[in-house]
Order: sequence, then structure tokens, then C-alpha cells
Amino acid sequence: MIELFYADTPNGKKISIMLEEIQYPYKITVLDLKKGDQFNSKFRSISPFSKIPVITDHKNNISIFESGAILIYLAEKSGKFYDKSDRILINQWLIGQVAYIGPLLGQHHQFHHYNPGKSKFGEDRYFKIAETIYKDLDERLEKSKFLAGKKYTIADIATFPWIARHPIHDIGLKKFTHLSRWYMDIARREAVIKGFDGLNKGEKIPQI
Repeated sequence: MIELFYADTPNGKKISIMLEEIQYPYKITVLDLKKGDQFNSKFRSISPFSKIPVITDHKNNISIFESGAILIYLAEKSGKFYDKSDRILINQWLIGQVAYIGPLLGQHHQFHHYNPGKSKFGEDRYFKIAETIYKDLDERLEKSKFLAGKKYTIADIATFPWIARHPIHDIGLKKFTHLSRWYMDIARREAVIKGFDGLNKGEKIPQI
């Protein structure tokens, strides 16, 4: 049994989607980030940066923090979405998501959507960066069906929940033909639909 320490964020959704894709039995333990559950000493013992997601693989008695590391662990454990022959390329796009796409779109969320009017500099800066991310991904997906080549991989699983927040980005996903095609291809996957609704509240993937 995999226990997923979860909050309803793009990083949390990455792992619930992956678990659905590999069809592993799992349970979700929800952390209320607004109440500060992530700073609880018990949780910090498995998450030194007080961040979700974390998984505990109770069968192997191991806990893993950081979403990229979790995806790699689950991919290696299941033998899915992480072909050995493609790992150098997969790793590049996976790390690009965890180091660049996620953090910078996260800043865009904060300045543009959650705290508008507090910093024009921040709003302008991160809007432009978000737009650049869309353009870069669109250019890549003009040449490649998925981010790391012809096959759907953990790099796509990592990136999808961030682009799924496109309604609050206000960039206009439909303007990016290749990124839109990739997005809708993934959005139709049964495991993605189920994993995206991690808390089983009937949450739908935003359409374009």
C-alpha cells in the first residue's frame, strides 16, 4: 500500500495521476496547508522542507519526498513511463518541470491570480515568464508527440497538472496549437481524469 500525503495542488495531482496510471493501491492522507499541517513535527520527519507530496511505501517501509523523486521511484517500481533507453531525455524534461515550469508558474499564480494589485513588477514579470513557458512547450511539442519523445512519460505526468491551471494563467492555451493538442491528448486518459480528482469531489479537468 502506498500512502500519499496530499493537498489539492498541481504537485499533489502529479502523484495521484501517476498512482492511477500504474494502478497501484493507495490511500490519500490530506494535509490542510492553510492550517499549517505541513509543519507538524511528524510530517516534517518525512518531509524536511514541509512540502507535499510525500509518499510512504508501507510494503518497503520507505518514505520519499519531492515530486520528481516520487515519480522516478514509482516509475522504476512499476516499470512504466520511464524507459531505460529514453531516461536521459525524460530526466531533462522532468527536471525542467520541477526546477522551472512549476516554480515559475507558481509565482505567476501568486502575483497574477491570488494577490493581484500588490506588485505590478511581479505581475508583469511572471506573466511574461508564463507566456514564454507556453511558447517553449509549444515549440517542443511541434516536433515531438510528448515532451520526451514519442511516448507518454513521467515528464508529461509532471507537467500536465501545471498546464491544467491555464484558466488562471490568462495566457490563452488555445493560441498554442501543439501544446493544446498535447494537453487534450492527456486530459482524455482515464487515469488522468481519475487522478486529477484526487479527493474524489467530482473535479473536472479544465477544457480549452
